[in-house]
Amino acid sequence: MVPAISDELKVEMYKLRYQVYCVENNFLNSEHYPDGLEFDDYDQHSVHYLIRHRKSGEYAATVRLILPDVNNPEKLFPLELYCEIDNFAVMQPVNREHLGEVSRLCVSKTFKKRKNEMSTLVLSDSSRQDYFTLDEKRTFPLLSVALIACTVKASYEHDIDYSYGTMEPSLLRLVSAMGINFIKIGPLVDYHGERLPAVIKVTDMLDGVAEKSLDIWNLLTNKGRTGQAKSIEKRVKP
Repeated sequence: MVPAISDELKVEMYKLRYQVYCVENNFLNSEHYPDGLEFDDYDQHSVHYLIRHRKSGEYAATVRLILPDVNNPEKLFPLELYCEIDNFAVMQPVNREHLGEVSRLCVSKTFKKRKNEMSTLVLSDSSRQDYFTLDEKRTFPLLSVALIACTVKASYEHDIDYSYGTMEPSLLRLVSAMGINFIKIGPLVDYHGERLPAVIKVTDMLDGVAEKSLDIWNLLTNKGRTGQAKSIEKRVKP
């Protein structure tokens, strides 16, 4: 997990996003990005991560956590612009100063397993079997989970308590099986493919994972070192 904080790493991240969003999936018009770098206004107040494959040095995946814009606290998040929110009861206790949005979560097709997965931005099951060594097949985590771990770390470091997400239904089912229970807050929309608007409280997410799997909890919290994990550490199943 590599925080993309340098200009060089941000270029790698924008290149990967261009590859996934403009070339592999045609979600965005490549003509709008003549330099082969996909970025937008939200990148200026976001935390960015890349996942790097140690053996090849290739960047396999990326994600960002959009933070509140300190210069424009009322600025809407992408989910609020492109989705309908109708579950206002869930949103009532959310303080916008501590609200973020998980965004641009995507995996390069090089690291996907089957051809019919090319239309999705994330993995639906295991990593591509013919790419990794035997040791890596035993130890390399599901890339989607690794990306979520990046957002947990970013949330802790930037005082984000709740996160929006416009979720592919397949990803929503995958994370739900792990105990990550996003709450749907609106109807299905066509936004870079079919998406459901959802929100989750970060500590509730970690509580849910703790009930399901120690291995995944350890990955998401760096074995309990992430600050938001401290409150639930004693409740993790042995």
